[in-house]
Amino acid sequence: MIPIKTPEEIALMREVCRAAAQVLEHIARLTAVGVTPLELDLAARDKMAELGVESASYGYKHNRNPFPGYTCISVNDAVVHGVPGKQPLRAGDIVSLDVVVRRNGFIGDNARTVLLEPVAEEVRQLCKITEEALYQGIAFARSGNRVHDISHGVEKHVRPYNYGIVDSYVGHGVGRRMHEDPQIPNEGQPGTGALLRKGMTLAIEPMITLGDYRTVVDKADKWTARTRDGKPAAHFEHTVLITENEPEILTRP
Repeated sequence: MIPIKTPEEIALMREVCRAAAQVLEHIARLTAVGVTPLELDLAARDKMAELGVESASYGYKHNRNPFPGYTCISVNDAVVHGVPGKQPLRAGDIVSLDVVVRRNGFIGDNARTVLLEPVAEEVRQLCKITEEALYQGIAFARSGNRVHDISHGVEKHVRPYNYGIVDSYVGHGVGRRMHEDPQIPNEGQPGTGALLRKGMTLAIEPMITLGDYRTVVDKADKWTARTRDGKPAAHFEHTVLITENEPEILTRP
């Protein structure tokens, strides 16, 4: 069953998503050459405390050890679930920041990829197309459409560039839990999947690679998902509310 939020629950979702966006914006501004992902993670922790929210990532378990970071920070070939480390960021890196916070029993989830100039032109385009694909998918997040209409919107925008579309990690419903129904892949047949209805809240998140779409989990930290061929990946995400009219982006900065 895909949860339908009540007006009172939607109000709480708006609040927590606003905070998630503020945390993401804060650490995105701090992301720079010479800064470590761990420093960014601790800055996010402090911002969460200031805003009265808690990390939904810290201590999260998924058939493995508890996640050790307050955020997921994935650099270059890391697609998602990157464990914040002590290696300073360098010019040319791309850094995917994924912030998930909880307040009053509800969760807000958003992500973006930050470029540390100078970045190779092919990598810059990858990030640009991935962000555009997010909004192409969001445009189909309307009552009466189907889940895979969102998926197809992402896929249609990405396919002409011959990028890899990661299929081992997908978008999802979000609300009282970080991962609710439905799953939202980034490719799919339009007109299929669950019916979208007013009051659903969805985390839409294209994860696109410059090469192979397949991923491997880092053996050292058992969390960071990397591209199998070592090529860069980009990741953009918003939490979106299905309304009677235009989709409402709850995590818009």
